[in-house]
Formats: sequence, C-alpha cells, structure tokens
Amino acid sequence: MKRAITILTEGFSDWETALLNASARCYYHFDVRYAAPGGKPLTSAGGLMVTPHLAIDAIELESLDLLVVCGGTIWQTPEAPDLSDLLAAARARGVVVAGICDGTRTLAQAGVLNEVRHTSNSADNLALPGYAGAARYQDVPHAVGDQGVVTAPGTAPVSFMAEILTALDIGGADLDAYLAMHAAEHRSRR
Repeated sequence: MKRAITILTEGFSDWETALLNASARCYYHFDVRYAAPGGKPLTSAGGLMVTPHLAIDAIELESLDLLVVCGGTIWQTPEAPDLSDLLAAARARGVVVAGICDGTRTLAQAGVLNEVRHTSNSADNLALPGYAGAARYQDVPHAVGDQGVVTAPGTAPVSFMAEILTALDIGGADLDAYLAMHAAEHRSRR
C-alpha cells in the first residue's frame, strides 16, 4: 500500500488536491493522511473544516511514497511554515514531492526545483530566496513532472493528479480513461 501525506495550512485551496487524494484513497487504495502546523484543525478557502491526522513536525519519511504541499494564500505570508528541511529530506529519500499553486513556493525555497523542470502560477511566483531554477521553469497551464518532483498551477488539479500517479508508476488504461472523462468537460463547452 502506498502512503501519502498532504500538507494543509489555514485557508488551503481545497479543490487543488481533492481529486488526487480521493482517487488515491478510494480507487488506488493509498493510505492517505493530512498534516498541518501543530496538527490543529483548519478551515479551507471554501469553508471546509478539517482536522488533520498529524502535525507537520510528526511526519516520518520512512515508507512514505508521496508528500504533497497544497496551495493556499498563506504561502505568500510570513505565517507560512518552513518546510525546507522536510522537503529536502523527502527528496533525498526518493519520496515523490509535489506542490500545486502557491505550494510550489515552498518547494522553490527548499531548493527542490533548482534541478528539475517545473511550473507554478507564474515564474514571478517563485522568485524567492533558495530558488535557482528559473532556467527550468515551464510556462504551461498543466502539471509538470520531472525526476520525482511534480508541480502545477492552481488551475490544474487534474493533470496534477495524473503527473503524481505517473511519478508513482501508476497508470495505464484505467487512468487514461479517467483523464479522458475529465477532459471531456472542456471538449463539450459551447
């Protein structure tokens, strides 16, 4: 069974990792957990009240397959938790590390994006101390996966899910059909 932890913060963007976590838990039978600063209850941008499974400080990387940083406006404030050591250690252990929307900012600050292709909401969004990967930035509207690191703008939760599953060597006809189902929405627009 694959193990995944998604890091949430106050005001997290609930739509950004919902599809990933629901699919991973219900369809692929991952052990899906959530972590937050101090392990305290949070309220999402959409008003969803959540009680995480554990505190960020209690995350154990042994046997963890996936560590996701969910976006939210806190990542642009001084109140954002510093995940640099955790993300660097996860990356060193071969854990797939992923960030979406402003969650990509903390990957940039940790130096995780310096040597891999990546994206975010914009190139300017990543202009932070610790970030030296501007030459590898991809200005695209979908998720980018490279060497076990997955990033996406906040408007790309479907491709974010797909790139993460691909990074975990999960795919095939079932995933292709699932993605085609989501893509059909955009083909049928008037």
